[in-house]
Order: sequence, then C-alpha cells, then structure tokens
Amino acid sequence: MDPDLILHIGKRALETALLTSAPVLASALIIGVLVAMLQAVTSVRDMTMGMVLKIACVGIVLMICGGWMMQVAVAFTNEVFGHMQAVGLGG
Repeated sequence: MDPDLILHIGKRALETALLTSAPVLASALIIGVLVAMLQAVTSVRDMTMGMVLKIACVGIVLMICGGWMMQVAVAFTNEVFGHMQAVGLGG
C-alpha cells in the first residue's frame, strides 16, 4: 500500500468523524451554555435540568441530521472499500 493512500484515508476518516459529530456536539454545547447562564441568573442549582435538556436536544438533532450523517458515513465506507479493491485487498 502506498503511504500517501494511507495518509489520505486517515485524513478522510478524521474529516468524516468531525463532520458527523459536529451537529450533535454543537447543539449540546449551545444548550449547555444557555442552561448554565439561566441557572446563574436564577440561582437554580439543579444538575438534572441541564442534562435532560441536552439529551432532548441531542435526540432532536439526531432525528433531523441522522440520515445525512449516515449518508456521509456510508460514502466514506464505500470510498475505503473502493481503495481496498483498487489495491487488491478486497474479496
């Protein structure tokens, strides 16, 4: 296998992981900051409120973006298997 191909596949794997996890992580971060500001303003120190809102938000984002995330992951998998077949490692 060519070292450039291995580096390309590794780079694409990191890009795919970042791309597919970005919507979930961003939504959890935004909700976490908003809940923290709300708790600071109201002096409410309830840990479950933040967790429940984050879990609900992550679930909604997964329902909205789940299909797209799966398409990105499948495209990357097909690309990797295509490279394997071109090199001669596939069955």
